[in-house]
Amino acid sequence: MSSMIAFTGALLIDGQGGEPVSDSVVLVENGKIKEAGAKATVQIPEEAQIVDVTGKVIMPGLIDAHVHVHGAKNLNMAAVALEPNELQMGRALQDLPKLINAGFTTVRDVGSHVAVYIRDLIKEGVVKGPRIKTSRHMLSQTGGHADIHMIPTEMNIFTTCDGVPEVIKAARTQFREGADFIKVCSTGGVLSEKDDPRWSQFRLDELKAIVYEAEAVQSYVASHAQGTQGIKNALLAGVRTIEHGIYIDEEGIGMMLDQKAVLVPTLAIVHRIINEGHKYGVPEFGIRKAERVYQEHIENMIIAHKAGVTIAAGTDFCTCAPVEHGGNALELRLLVDDVGFTPMQAIVAATRDAARAMQMEGEIGTLEAGKSADLLVLNVNPLTDISLLENTAHIEQVYLSGERLK
Repeated sequence: MSSMIAFTGALLIDGQGGEPVSDSVVLVENGKIKEAGAKATVQIPEEAQIVDVTGKVIMPGLIDAHVHVHGAKNLNMAAVALEPNELQMGRALQDLPKLINAGFTTVRDVGSHVAVYIRDLIKEGVVKGPRIKTSRHMLSQTGGHADIHMIPTEMNIFTTCDGVPEVIKAARTQFREGADFIKVCSTGGVLSEKDDPRWSQFRLDELKAIVYEAEAVQSYVASHAQGTQGIKNALLAGVRTIEHGIYIDEEGIGMMLDQKAVLVPTLAIVHRIINEGHKYGVPEFGIRKAERVYQEHIENMIIAHKAGVTIAAGTDFCTCAPVEHGGNALELRLLVDDVGFTPMQAIVAATRDAARAMQMEGEIGTLEAGKSADLLVLNVNPLTDISLLENTAHIEQVYLSGERLK
């Protein structure tokens, strides 16, 4: 079979946000995009294998910039901590085909003790699945969001650290163990029992030390940041992505614009917790906090979006109901229905801008020459109704680096 493939005839949505291109050609060679554009402007070599997708839509593979590939049985984190890693690894492996089936060719794992190994198994070709970048453990201060409050300290599955020397060692340890970037918690959260999303966590000097260690190895830091001051502290320290951003204010929005930071709202998890959490064992404190924050979260995302903050799609989904992988396109619908995105803007949030959140915009996220051939062939046009992406039957073909996985 030829190493060159030409997808012909589809409506092209290239992920950059411009007008879609009718009767297009996407030329793929050795797993990378060689050229993409109108058929009249692309020369198809004689040796190319032709894949006729006339009447279809072709677009970049979707990216979820905030997931947990950790095989949790439910959203009670105390129960998660008491389970064997082997069980969770098995469940997490079952998530890989669900993500591919839903059109997600890349995910950013922001806290898991097994994702490092799953990422490496995919690279080895032992299993098939989306491209994974992982932070390995979340870093939390003692008593912070990722210090699982309901169990003894020694049973925690994440990393707690306090003071500059400890946070430096913790960050270096994550990279030693294979992390691609660092995830910190600069505020409390919804699913942590004894703190509040508005409370700041880690001192500024601690956050700056973590950012220094990440940048020293040409990486970056993402911060779970929900409260107003904790968001600003993270940005002052040089964090590149703000996860959730519930109580961001105008000053924080200005800082994000100045620093070209990316905001990952993760509306989907709170939406699911509020609507279905009581059915699936989500702790009552988590449901109460989700209900308390949701409307203000949406309102602040509307303000941030109108101000021009770069917003990337991320769900905070994991293995278990009601936030199981496979339904990740819900985030795009919520960006449209609740925040006021157009369908094209939602697609950009889940392609180009999600790649920016991952510091991978030069490699993935758009169908441009030189980038990885991660692409979808759809039998519907999501620009007419973004919710069409939630029906995985509409996603007929999925390619990762030019290899067909669906």
